[in-house]
Amino acid sequence: MELRQLNAVDLKDKKVLLRLDLNVPLRDGEITDDTRIVAALPTLRHILSQTDKLVIMSHLGRPKGKVDPQYSLLPIGSKLAELLDREVAFVNEYLEEPVDQILAQKDPNQILLLENLRFHPGETSNERDFAQKLATGFDVFVNDAFGTLHRAHASTVGIPELIKPEQRAAGLLVEKEIAQLSKIQKHPESPFVAIVGGSKVSDKIGVTLSLMQHCNSLLVGGAMAYTFLKYLGVNVGNSVVESDKLDLVETIYRNAESRKVEILLPIDHVIAETFAESAPAHITADQQIADGFLGLDIGPKTRALFSDRITHAKTVLWNGPMGVFEWETYSAGTFAVANTVATTQGFTVVGGGDSVAAIKKAGLADQVGHVSTGGGASLEFLEGKVLPGIKVLLK
Repeated sequence: MELRQLNAVDLKDKKVLLRLDLNVPLRDGEITDDTRIVAALPTLRHILSQTDKLVIMSHLGRPKGKVDPQYSLLPIGSKLAELLDREVAFVNEYLEEPVDQILAQKDPNQILLLENLRFHPGETSNERDFAQKLATGFDVFVNDAFGTLHRAHASTVGIPELIKPEQRAAGLLVEKEIAQLSKIQKHPESPFVAIVGGSKVSDKIGVTLSLMQHCNSLLVGGAMAYTFLKYLGVNVGNSVVESDKLDLVETIYRNAESRKVEILLPIDHVIAETFAESAPAHITADQQIADGFLGLDIGPKTRALFSDRITHAKTVLWNGPMGVFEWETYSAGTFAVANTVATTQGFTVVGGGDSVAAIKKAGLADQVGHVSTGGGASLEFLEGKVLPGIKVLLK
């Protein structure tokens, strides 16, 4: 089974319904990072070169099935109009009048953008009636929202199921994401170093076990490292620990032993007495964290150790920060990893929201082999799961 690609579908003068991931960060109604919008441009331009009958749909945030003005796609429409040099007509009440009828009334130079799909509970529940109202009258469905493909929602599964199979396709970004992540999942060149961080072991157990089928070294940082250290009997003070997930750590170690995978944990830490940006930082002499303190970043010895492994790798996957990188005092570990990943000669992939945010904040995103636009989707893909939004696009 192969993914039906965009160039295999006849778009000439067809009515196209396009699912994008325009879930970008906003502050006071202003877009603070337009990466996902820019990533959608190749697909948009390809479609617009074939037809002017285009309707775009997306979600933004988690409004929980209710209209919430702070999650309106209106500012995204303005940005799209600027980038494409076309008028973007915003459609608010698209369930009152059939979307294909609204499309028939538009100016030839206009693109239609539907208001946030998640203002309607039928989107996340994959309600058939909601999907039917959106799909009616369209010739072609294209999904270029990689970050949503792991969700069986109306816009990712329900709508395409109502379009003829040969008229459903993946967008160019989805094609690129799958091609790049498949290099990690199937045939990574050795030595392969996987770097995992973030807060919870439970969030990363599936992808960690999957990566261990191929990787040579597993580097663990962030809050999840303290659960690993706790399992090994190391004192971690007041650090965040998933005490009820120590069995998951044991599973990881058993797999590592059978596959001869090296697990590297922090050998020193940047610690504080309270979880606060202004809290004075201290560096530990070794792995131990004294009672009354909690770890907030990896220490300088760990940075050097991790950097050495990353530098000599032929394949690198990074998912998850090494500490509270949003706070400058506790960001050195994450940015050390970002810099080393960016300068490594091997094939490098950064996936997951916080890792992507860090590599961008460091100004190094263009020096990485691939920066994934989908956090949860990229993790589930790397686990080997068939994502619902991909399954419906297979031919």
